[in-house]
Amino acid sequence: MLRKSVDFRMITHQLQTFMVILDLCVLKVSSLDTFIAAVYEHAVIQLSDTLIPVSHEKALTLMNQNLDILEGAITSAAQQGAHIIVTPEDAVYGMNFSRETIYPYLEDIPDPQVNWIPCNDPNRFGRTPVQEKLSCLAKNNSIYIVANIGDKKSCNTSDPQCPLDGRYQYNTDVVFDSQGKLVARYHKQNLFMNENYFNAPKEPEFVTFNTTFGKFGIFTCFDILFHNPAISLVKDFHVDTILFPTAWMNVLPHLSAIEFHSAWAMGMKVNFLASNIHRPSKKMTGSGIYAPDSPRAFHYDMKTREGKLLLSQLDSYPNHPVVVNWTSYASDKNSVTTGNGTFKGHVFYDEFTFLELTAVTGNYTVCENDLCCLLNYTISEKRSDEVYVLGAFDGLHTMEGRYYLQVCTLLKCKTTNLHTCGESVETASTRFEMFSLSGTFKTKYVFPEVLLSDVQLAPGEFQVSSDGRLFSLKPPSGPVLTVTLFGRLYEKDFELNTSSDVKAQH
Repeated sequence: MLRKSVDFRMITHQLQTFMVILDLCVLKVSSLDTFIAAVYEHAVIQLSDTLIPVSHEKALTLMNQNLDILEGAITSAAQQGAHIIVTPEDAVYGMNFSRETIYPYLEDIPDPQVNWIPCNDPNRFGRTPVQEKLSCLAKNNSIYIVANIGDKKSCNTSDPQCPLDGRYQYNTDVVFDSQGKLVARYHKQNLFMNENYFNAPKEPEFVTFNTTFGKFGIFTCFDILFHNPAISLVKDFHVDTILFPTAWMNVLPHLSAIEFHSAWAMGMKVNFLASNIHRPSKKMTGSGIYAPDSPRAFHYDMKTREGKLLLSQLDSYPNHPVVVNWTSYASDKNSVTTGNGTFKGHVFYDEFTFLELTAVTGNYTVCENDLCCLLNYTISEKRSDEVYVLGAFDGLHTMEGRYYLQVCTLLKCKTTNLHTCGESVETASTRFEMFSLSGTFKTKYVFPEVLLSDVQLAPGEFQVSSDGRLFSLKPPSGPVLTVTLFGRLYEKDFELNTSSDVKAQH
């Protein structure tokens, strides 16, 4: 009897292994070389006062208003051949709640391993009308849907980390496949400053799923500035495309949504689908479909109140260009600050070392701590009403989070007063004939940004060389706001966190 039981378990295990291999083979055989991606920038409807508690019925009424708008975008995307659509963070209910007032909007979201199609079996995990709606939209339109909703998980005193109200509340991304099946669930790790109504998971979650058009990973908004899970999904899990619901507040000159998200795609050599909230009053706009070599579609609109659907074709398995040595070129040069008159200025509360560009053409170097930044440029005409500087920052950023940066930047000052260098500016008139920017970076994680006047990208107008230069391929199509190499020193973050943990124990 024991022998038969062992044999049966062995056969069952072998059968499961065979089915996994068969699934992978089917995916590979039926794989698509390209796919059509869609992102929707959504003007979310939310209550005027999110700190006043409401009933579940009122919460559901509000969520259905947003879901009806999202349904229009999803249907339109599917009709245009999209295989997958990403919708924004907070798109279903808005933002700025308390723990109590967000609760009526939350549903229990199970682990995708339960093999569940909510559209077919809506009551299997309690009352889940939002998941049912999303599942049916995916199934009825034969499209993958990425959405951001809230998850709740009960806990008790046996868990020492259980919140006082007896539940964990998570900012959660879900993915439903084209049959309506829940295939991914991700709990946001790096919560933003005012997200204290949500909990972070105890450990970072690395969420991936396979399709016939590539391997996908997912994370949310503020996660992009940290190592886990963002970098690990690319480096260790080898995803082809990142899905990125966000509620991103633009911070110029270096952290506007389209600028930084397209730079991350290029720096990490992956496709990147970014869907942002549309709320110009809070500086929230900027969505895009980005390939490793260039943006394919993007949207930035501070003037209207309407949402926007973007679609574009992407390679399912993007080719990985040659590895970039981000310090090679600059290290071979004379890394000593050239010219007199360096001065200090602030970019998003970080103290940069700046050097004014006084000539129509030139080679400039500016250094700060271990970082030296080199710029070679030519301007069409030097204007008396605009000032540009070369800047370097090497240190700990502490504003909305604590993380180490190395940044080389060419940027336009807000006015001709040097004290305004580093402040937010959206328009410029100076045209560059060419530029080449490099630095002595101590990290391989550098994100190349080029932003033109009126906060526009420059697809196909610049390139990164294997020796670490960000250079123009032709004169930029518009006046330049900034050309930047934005470097992250994740290993220093780990040292900082380890030090903080040690201090907390003493």
